[in-house]
Amino acid sequence: MQSPLAADTPEIPWPALRAEDVEPTVRAAIAEAAARVAAIGPDAAAHGPTWARTLGALDQATRRLDEVSNIVHHIENVATSPEWRAAYNAVQADIAAFSAEIPLNDALWAAIQAFAATPEAAALDPERARLLSRTQADFRKHGADLPPEGKAELMALTRALAEKTSKFAQNVLDATNAWTLYLPPGDLHRLTGLPESALEQARVAATQRGLEGAVLTLQMPCYLAVLTYADDASLREMLYRAYAGRAVEGPWSNAALVVEILALRRAQATLLGFKDFADFVTSDRMAGSGARAAGFVSDLQRRARPAFEAEAAALQAYRCEVEGEAAPPCQPWDLAYYAEKLQKARYALDDEALRPYLPLDRVLSGLFALLERLYGVRVEPRPDLPRWHDDAPGYALRDADGALLGLFHTDLHPRASKRGGAWMVPLRTALPTEGAPHVGLVCGNMTPPGADGRACLRFSEAETLFHEFGHLLHHLLSRVSVRGLAGTNVAWDFVELPSQIHENFLYTREVLDLCTGHVETGAPLPEALVEALIRARAFRQGTATMRQLAFAEMDLALHRDYDPSVHGDVLAFARGYLQRASPAPLPEGANTVASFTHLFAGPVAYASGYYSYKWAEVLEADAFETLAPGQRVSPEAGQRFRALVLSRGDADAPAALFEAFVGRAPSLDALLRRAGLTAAA
Repeated sequence: MQSPLAADTPEIPWPALRAEDVEPTVRAAIAEAAARVAAIGPDAAAHGPTWARTLGALDQATRRLDEVSNIVHHIENVATSPEWRAAYNAVQADIAAFSAEIPLNDALWAAIQAFAATPEAAALDPERARLLSRTQADFRKHGADLPPEGKAELMALTRALAEKTSKFAQNVLDATNAWTLYLPPGDLHRLTGLPESALEQARVAATQRGLEGAVLTLQMPCYLAVLTYADDASLREMLYRAYAGRAVEGPWSNAALVVEILALRRAQATLLGFKDFADFVTSDRMAGSGARAAGFVSDLQRRARPAFEAEAAALQAYRCEVEGEAAPPCQPWDLAYYAEKLQKARYALDDEALRPYLPLDRVLSGLFALLERLYGVRVEPRPDLPRWHDDAPGYALRDADGALLGLFHTDLHPRASKRGGAWMVPLRTALPTEGAPHVGLVCGNMTPPGADGRACLRFSEAETLFHEFGHLLHHLLSRVSVRGLAGTNVAWDFVELPSQIHENFLYTREVLDLCTGHVETGAPLPEALVEALIRARAFRQGTATMRQLAFAEMDLALHRDYDPSVHGDVLAFARGYLQRASPAPLPEGANTVASFTHLFAGPVAYASGYYSYKWAEVLEADAFETLAPGQRVSPEAGQRFRALVLSRGDADAPAALFEAFVGRAPSLDALLRRAGLTAAA
């Protein structure tokens, strides 16, 4: 009997998936893919190296394995259990090892090289020609030309990286879930200042544990609410230290793992002929090298620092204004608290006043309406689709003519079995000739529903939702003829362009009208709040920019410069970079790097690539002026963006895709204007 995990259908049977099926199903998929890959070289040698026998065959060889491993990894992220984790850990290294072995197959490499020299290869259409070129470069980058002993060493490094990065991610989840703070009814005064929505969630968390009073956790909605609104500074400090100290010490410590992962990555890069891991990662991205990525970060830091320093001084001055000249300097757990009050005083903008106008169902319906206006696509609820959790409803995306483009799920609220953050997963990629839908999903950890069953979002959570749907559209609207270049399978310093560009729409009146309406009355967002929101967009952007750039600088320094024999404690080394971009001194126990899943929860992930958020922000700020001329939704521009960027995947170089849409090379000017940093340039 076939495992439900192996079901080859767009409607994935989530409730039927079982941990005991993971190992046999994954191993069968690996065996099938291995047989397909192994057959390519001999087939091409015996019958001649054609597209169908080489690149075409390779493009399809790992399809089932990719889909099965995506599903297994997804369940580990959103509905883990001891049984599922054990099964996941048992196969993860084997999946990584198989993928790493493909470029090391001598017969396959010879077949690809032989095909590249044929007249058929010289006459390929642009998409297939690009796949050939990219495959040759990718094989060389990942060791195709290594001697046998080098290939064996690379495989050992690959397995070790898969195991250690999986352990890193699991430690972060366990450390996050291990911390709670129970406040009995007599201590609820400590929650003074928290909005009613946050108080309700804390009471619900207590009730779920059979307690009276309130329970605080390190899940993002709770953590942000306390840091932003709690009048009790000691409570803010307690949560800050707990959150910043996750996975630093104790049974879930990641300190040693960080050093081990960095060493493995450096060894991998050196073995493959690169100076360091940053050069390895960026060699096929827009930046091109670790040095260029670092130069980009340094240039933006120079432009942002004057605003950052002015904002830090203004925040402290505001505290002294309201508390007297003897007010102490702000600590890290004070920054969000006083910044929220300063924003309210300066712009009459209160994030909590916005929240009742952002019920999740209204934000989603407005987002779907925007997609229909902009791209001519329609989102339909699919309550019949199986789901892995009650919080994961299904939808269909249809084109204007009714054609089914894709199926997707959303899973937007936190729970103990789910990792933190927000992300999109391209579960299945279909080709235009197949007549099948793409399949994807969007996950987040946004404010959960209250007692009335409706969730009202922070504005930043609405931005996150628009961001992740940009990634989803990049996947579901793909019309590329080969899997290897389809959807989000693009350079990582370009992949954030389609996501980040959509956040901008939330600052336009037209889209705010679509996405907002009072949760109780349906009343539109008051004009005063709209104006305040738009005016405040550049509020403390120097601080936000420097924070992002500090993460990027730290990431590159870890992967280019860090040497334990020279720099000692890796956590202290990393904290030094973050300190330079913090308006307040970081305490000794604040070691964000120990829980930085972006960098260490996968063999590569965003390692040496965190700069790409800002790199892509330059692109999207510039391109948005073309996508929404005059800050208006333009169906004509939307169709062009869909045709020239969203549907094209990696069918052309990222710079060429950008220039095809905008009409010129990217410029920093739009980002600097939007962030209020022009004067600092």
